[in-house]
Amino acid sequence: MSTSVTSALDTLLDKSVVLGYTSIGPRVRRRWWPADPDAGALVGRRVVVTGASGGLGEATAVGLARLGASVHLVGRTAERLAAAADRIRHAVPGTRVVEDVCDVSDLDAVRAYAERLRQDHASLDALVHCAGVMPAQRQESVQGHESTLATHVLGPLLLTRLLRPLLASSDDPRVVVVSSGGMYTAPLDATIAGDLEYRDGDYDGVRAYARTKRLQVVLAEELADELREDSIAVNSMHPGWADTPGVTDALPRFASLLGPFLRTPEDGADTIVWLVAAPGGRRRSGLFWCDRRPRPTSFLPGRGEDVQARRRVWAGVEALVADG
Repeated sequence: MSTSVTSALDTLLDKSVVLGYTSIGPRVRRRWWPADPDAGALVGRRVVVTGASGGLGEATAVGLARLGASVHLVGRTAERLAAAADRIRHAVPGTRVVEDVCDVSDLDAVRAYAERLRQDHASLDALVHCAGVMPAQRQESVQGHESTLATHVLGPLLLTRLLRPLLASSDDPRVVVVSSGGMYTAPLDATIAGDLEYRDGDYDGVRAYARTKRLQVVLAEELADELREDSIAVNSMHPGWADTPGVTDALPRFASLLGPFLRTPEDGADTIVWLVAAPGGRRRSGLFWCDRRPRPTSFLPGRGEDVQARRRVWAGVEALVADG
């Protein structure tokens, strides 16, 4: 098929949502998407993956390990990390996997973890932010921040900045922020800007998740500008609808309805691994990806962003991280 035909079909899949986000998307798109990373593309490379004790994070770690990377698995509990590490070593014999306990919603724990990495290693080649939560009721982190905001935005921003010297020491540093297609349902507006901690009104866990997934796209764009002088590529992506605990546990009726059309965790992790390992993952920064192609950040074409709301949001995020 010609490039124009595949581009049109790809866009049609994307706009249909159901066809593009389910297993149908990668099944069709892999006929024309960019080539896989070379075997051994990550030999000698060190990658940190948060949220790696299951789901997309674990699938990402497996994909990176198969390409030769040494992978740091970051999670909240040692037991779950150990179980994930055993599964990864079984799937990829001989791989080097390091288990690092850290709750990324806890900013003090993030600072301590970053310090340990800086003491133990001279460089870091990639950082993947995959940790995610979707609580049914409003919860707060150790520092008193709403849990989805702390996990998806504040912790990743702080960790990336603290690890900047290690990333800058790599000859090909990359950061990937794992967002969600659900961010399309939460356009950046004055409501989010004025209530980052989601204290107003009735709390909705799914809504909180979508809001902070939108903020992750902003996070990647801002960090791409901030880290460009160190040649650190920063991109966000969404994995489609994958058969992981993040979907099946938090949205059981939705998962039951889609059933066999959910993507496998490996399909969901594919673009994450590709952004870390393939040459195309370095050449472009500050974009929002799915199935190895940049996607628009607004579902409706021509819909502009609320610039004032964005400025307020980013100023608020910066203040929260600075205050701890």
